[in-house]
Formats: sequence, structure tokens, C-alpha cells
Amino acid sequence: MTESMNSLKQNTAKLSIIATSLLLILKLLVGMFTGTISIISEAIHSAVDLLATLIAYYAIRKAAASPDDNHHYGHGKFENVSGTIEALLIVAAAFWIIYEAYENYIHTHSPAFLAYGMIVMIISVIVNYFVSHKMLTVAKQTNSPALEADALHLQTDMWTSGGILVGLFWLYITGWTWIDPVIAMVVAIIILKTGYTMIKKNIAELTDISLPKEEEQLISQIINQHDQVISLSQLRTRYSGSYRLIDMHLILDKHMPLDEAHAICDQIEAAIRHHWGTCDVMIHLEPEGNKASPLISNSDFSLLQ
Repeated sequence: MTESMNSLKQNTAKLSIIATSLLLILKLLVGMFTGTISIISEAIHSAVDLLATLIAYYAIRKAAASPDDNHHYGHGKFENVSGTIEALLIVAAAFWIIYEAYENYIHTHSPAFLAYGMIVMIISVIVNYFVSHKMLTVAKQTNSPALEADALHLQTDMWTSGGILVGLFWLYITGWTWIDPVIAMVVAIIILKTGYTMIKKNIAELTDISLPKEEEQLISQIINQHDQVISLSQLRTRYSGSYRLIDMHLILDKHMPLDEAHAICDQIEAAIRHHWGTCDVMIHLEPEGNKASPLISNSDFSLLQ
């Protein structure tokens, strides 16, 4: 990962910290002033988002550190750990919101000054839309799980703020006090779904799930462009935060000079990095006719057409 990419990721995380902090203060003040449980639940959501953003910011800085004696493959997994922690915090906050909403549904009361609450929700929707869009763009550009998790937090916040805005409007029109806690419960369910999706994704990457099939197929296509390569076998891939770790066996003509074989490997590595940026690519060469012991069954990808 280049220095400019790391700087871009950290600056984007800082933007999220500032935006989330301001929205948290605004929602909490207005929620307590109006006594609106749905707004208070959104403030709690923003508080979790802020904590998650701080964790993501730390993880992004840590993941950018160079490999050391204890982390030969770098520190990319810190981003996956960060995303998992963020998801668990979201789930915990959702259950707290459900509890508070249930208590307010049983002991219902009529919130006051609903216009202030609606104004805050409009501001929240606008700010979260622009910040989450920026974060998601950078997350895709840098392949950052931590930034992607943060962007999904803010997108969820945007939709829940919009739902609360609609609910507060109906409460203002109809006077139905049960609308407020019901909206809070709906918000919590949406948050739970987001948290579950994030946990599933980050756990998969922490347990070394392979790259998507289309990405592995692209690797095969890159290698297939080199006529000197007889076949590809034992392709293995996994994630480490923003990084992709790829290793493979290539079978070449046993009479090919070593420097020519080395040049082919360099070209393949350069082509892979052209698509995904910094990757850890390990290529093991096998002479034609040599029978290597397979490391993984059913993992041979013949490139002969």
C-alpha cells in the first residue's frame, strides 16, 4: 500500500470522526430536550459509530505498519479485527435500544418540541449521506475493511435517521405516542442486520476465506496470457485486511533458462498488482514432467485450451 493510499485512508477516517462526533452531540442534546426515545436511540447509535470509527482509525494506522519480526505478512489483519469489534458493538447497541424502546412502549409518553427532532434528523441524513459516500468510495479504492465497515455504519445511520424523521412527522400529525418506541425498535432491527453482515464478512476473512471466484479466475486469465506457462496448479488465496495474499505453482518448460523463468514471474506479479495494488504473491516453479505433491485436492486450474 503506497504512502498516499495510507494517508487517504487515515484522512477519511478523521472526517468520519469529526462528523460522527458533531451528530452525536446534536442528537443527544435534542433527544434529551424533547424526550424522544427514537432520537436518543439514534444518539446511542452515533456513540457506537464514534467508538467504532476511533477503533477503525487505530486499525488503519496499525495495518499500514511494515512487516516486522513477529508479523512477516504485515499487519493487515488489524483491519479485520477492527471490523469485527465494530460489528459486535453495533449488535450490543441494538439490543440496548430494543430494551429502552420496549420500556417506553409500556410507559408511553408524548415527546415535546418535535420540530427540533425533525430538523436534527434532516441534518443527520444529509451529513451521513455525503460522509458515507466518501468513505465507501475510498474503502473500495483502497480495499479497506475498516473503512467499509465505518461507511456501512453511517449508511445505516442515514436510513434510520430517515425512518425516524418520517415517524416523528406522523407523531406530530396524529399524536400517536406509540409510534416513537416502535420506530426505535425498527431502527434496532436494521442495526442488528448490519452488525450480523459485518460479523460474517470479517470472521470469514479472519479465518482465511479465499478471494472471490471471479478474482481467482482473473488470476488464471493473467497467467493464461503467457504462452510460456504450461499450467497453473495449487492456487491459494486469502485476505489480510486491505492486502491479498496469493501463492501458486507454475509449470514451465524444464529447459527454460532460470533468468527467463524469473522474468515471467515478475511479469505475472506486476500484472496482478496492476489490478489490486500491493499484493503478496508467491510463485513456486515446477519443471514440466515433475509430479509435485498436491497441497489441496481439486485445486488444479489447467490453462491449456
